[in-house]
Amino acid sequence: MVRYVYDFAEGGRDLAGLLGGKGANLAEMTRLGLPVPPGFTVTTDACRAFLADGTEPAGLIREVSDHLTVLEEAAGRRLGQPDDPLLLSVRSGARFSMPGMMETILDVGLNDESVLGLAKVSGNDRFAWDSYRRLVQMFGSTVMGVDGSLFEDVLAGLKRERGAAGDLDLTAADLAGLVEAYQDLVRQETGEYFPQSPAEQLRRAVLAVFESWNGERARIYRRREHIPDDLGTAVNVQTMVFGNLGADSGSGVAFTRDPATGRPGLYGDYLANAQGEDVVAGIRNTVPLTALADMDPASFDALRSHMKTLETHYRDLCDIEFTIERGRLWMLQTRVGKRTAEAAFAIATELAEEGLITPDESLARVGGEGLARLMFPRFDTSAVGDALAHGLPASPGAAVGAAVFDSAEAVRRSAAGEKVVLVRQETTPDDLPGMIAAQAVLTSRGGKTSHAAVVARGMGRVCVCGAEEITVDTGARRFTVGSTVVEEGTVVSVDGSEGAVYLGAAPLVDSAVMRYFETGERSETLVEAVAGALERADGVRRLEVRANADNPEDAARARRFGAQGIGLCRTEHMFLGERRKLVEAMILASDEAERERALAALLPLQRRDFSGILEAMDGLPVTIRLIDPPLHEFLPDRTGLAVRIAAAEARGERPEAHETDLLDAVNRMHEENPMLGLRGVRLGLVVPGLVAMQVRAIAEAVVERTRAGGRPRAEIMVPLVGAVEELRIERAEVERVLAEVSEESGIPVRLPVGTMIELPRAALTAGRIAEEAEFFSFGTNDLTQTTWGFSRDDVEAEFFSAYLDKGIFATSPFETIDRDGVGRLVRIAVDEGRATRPGLKIGVCGEHGGDPESVHFFHAAGLDYVSCSPFRVPVARLEAGRAALPGTGTSDSR
Repeated sequence: MVRYVYDFAEGGRDLAGLLGGKGANLAEMTRLGLPVPPGFTVTTDACRAFLADGTEPAGLIREVSDHLTVLEEAAGRRLGQPDDPLLLSVRSGARFSMPGMMETILDVGLNDESVLGLAKVSGNDRFAWDSYRRLVQMFGSTVMGVDGSLFEDVLAGLKRERGAAGDLDLTAADLAGLVEAYQDLVRQETGEYFPQSPAEQLRRAVLAVFESWNGERARIYRRREHIPDDLGTAVNVQTMVFGNLGADSGSGVAFTRDPATGRPGLYGDYLANAQGEDVVAGIRNTVPLTALADMDPASFDALRSHMKTLETHYRDLCDIEFTIERGRLWMLQTRVGKRTAEAAFAIATELAEEGLITPDESLARVGGEGLARLMFPRFDTSAVGDALAHGLPASPGAAVGAAVFDSAEAVRRSAAGEKVVLVRQETTPDDLPGMIAAQAVLTSRGGKTSHAAVVARGMGRVCVCGAEEITVDTGARRFTVGSTVVEEGTVVSVDGSEGAVYLGAAPLVDSAVMRYFETGERSETLVEAVAGALERADGVRRLEVRANADNPEDAARARRFGAQGIGLCRTEHMFLGERRKLVEAMILASDEAERERALAALLPLQRRDFSGILEAMDGLPVTIRLIDPPLHEFLPDRTGLAVRIAAAEARGERPEAHETDLLDAVNRMHEENPMLGLRGVRLGLVVPGLVAMQVRAIAEAVVERTRAGGRPRAEIMVPLVGAVEELRIERAEVERVLAEVSEESGIPVRLPVGTMIELPRAALTAGRIAEEAEFFSFGTNDLTQTTWGFSRDDVEAEFFSAYLDKGIFATSPFETIDRDGVGRLVRIAVDEGRATRPGLKIGVCGEHGGDPESVHFFHAAGLDYVSCSPFRVPVARLEAGRAALPGTGTSDSR
């Protein structure tokens, strides 16, 4: 028989898949002897069974009842007991942290009788009625489906009526009246009474948490974080402890290190006379955790000791929730904390230096996307004057955008291509779509542990919280700072590293990490951590990392960033600008002599390009791809030409002969689907002299560099091959030209000739193609297009968002390689190519070469190198190192 419920004393963190992250860690803290309120966990198996059948699994309620009985016997109280009630919290807990995305119900067990008993036994009427109104509000919205804003409206109306500035200004009588108003609201909205049975409250609360797994905000968050939809959530049922019993009570959130910077020490927020939800909601501004040392020294010392125990045990930054109930400390939760990219590198480095983790573990805990964020520019604060406002630097970085005041507006403007900053008093889980759409999040309330801060850090969003100088008026769609009014649409700059907000678009400067890659400067601690991680990655990785570069400047930058060669040099980019006229002349040539003159004019220009790139990459391989796109791309736009000619004729003028010739050529070369037309190897086979000119330019550049004392290592790559016969014919032409240049120069020019694998047929016939190819390079952009039947330029804008929403894609196949389809073709080509030519060098040169998850796939598939844009080279180096570690995933935290 399947077991669905585990006591906290029975599990451990190794059961996170079954008990969820929260339940597993509660069990782990219990095993460590920390003061954890007793309770039990309903497993993810139960959730999956419930979601599959739409009803609670057989035996679940009996198991819950049995564990509740044990809990009641240990406490000496029964759930909802009229004179001294045992109360419970019911919280979600998925395997991977999803802060605020699912439901919580506190104070389960209160009813019209037990609230009186709670008031008597606690000696605090106000506390009892405050707890009861929280239960009715949470249960009514979460379990019974009442719009949560309706409860807020009732509360706001009561505070206005009483002239109360905040919740704490309401009396016990006020709160008792509020409970009655809430119960009336529930009855009006649902047609049923708020349940008085504690057992019914518990049962319905557990099932509501299960249902919240498929709530909209949870699904959006899972898509954003690439968390599988089929994991389900556990439910943790725990004895309530109360932080809202008075000044000697309170709740807080603590980190064993600063989650924004990684600095050691105690960081967090504390709120006296409050339950935990008040802290993370940002409804009231908290005090720093260090203030607890003066408010309650004994609890502070105990908390500090427990935090040290947990960080040593977990060997990582720990995120902790706690409550103090009349001077007694209770530990409610711990988890490995989310952190910024800066903090991830700092913490991994320091823990390795402290001997808590190994160098390999340190490398495994940082990620390529985090490194990419650290390379983003920062604000030049010396050029912007005084800040408009200051808050807490909750998530670092620099972001500029138009201020917007609700999630829907952020999504709307972002979809229209506008960059936005979401400004709120405090965010709630319902703001998640707007947070995803925004460049930055700015709140006037809350601390570093508020919902806005935690979610923004997890997503890598810039965030400033608790900017108290700002008064946010969401109704008027503006915020004010003193006499300054910032209307919706006004551009603001948010500095998440310094916690500052500026009017207008602040200028940007390179980050310290980017300066390190450009100059080698290692003056900052963060840079040292990044440099150390890359050195470790370079020491263990098997994959080489090359760059995609088409000019000497990009090649030189790629080398500074650690590239080990060029995996893709696109020769067609050298035909742009003024050289376009020479390409036009070649296309419009009326005979062979004219074509040869145009090609002869292009030859020295191409030779100079190749010579400069080979010099920048001296001693390293440079893979030069022969011209790939259709020739009509070098001609003027067909519609524009036709309009100009028609306009001239309408004026009674004679169109220019050159434009008429161009239009004839464009019409002659027009293709309905040019990406599947006359391009790549096909051009070389049907346009006389084109391949010969390019190969001669490459060969002569090699001779030039050799004579200058260099060590050129050019490689020639033929694009879009689908049949070995194509490559055989083109390779013969290449070899002929190389032989000519060798004879003319007296310097042997022997260059490897390979091909791009970018068509499914090429992958499926790779064994035959390897008879002629000395290397393969996967062009995964085109291979993805041709495998899926997608035109990237069209479909991403047209329906990819719908595919992501419907779960057809977890992420765009143009961003992260489709392992099942495109990836399978890659594996087939690798296996069959090397079966024919065992020493076959194989790489990838699509932008997937710089995507962290794709790099792990290419490592596993046995490729020799990845190639990406120069700015992604450090990312690929880091991920190639992480891929070489046993059992390493592709992200540093989730």
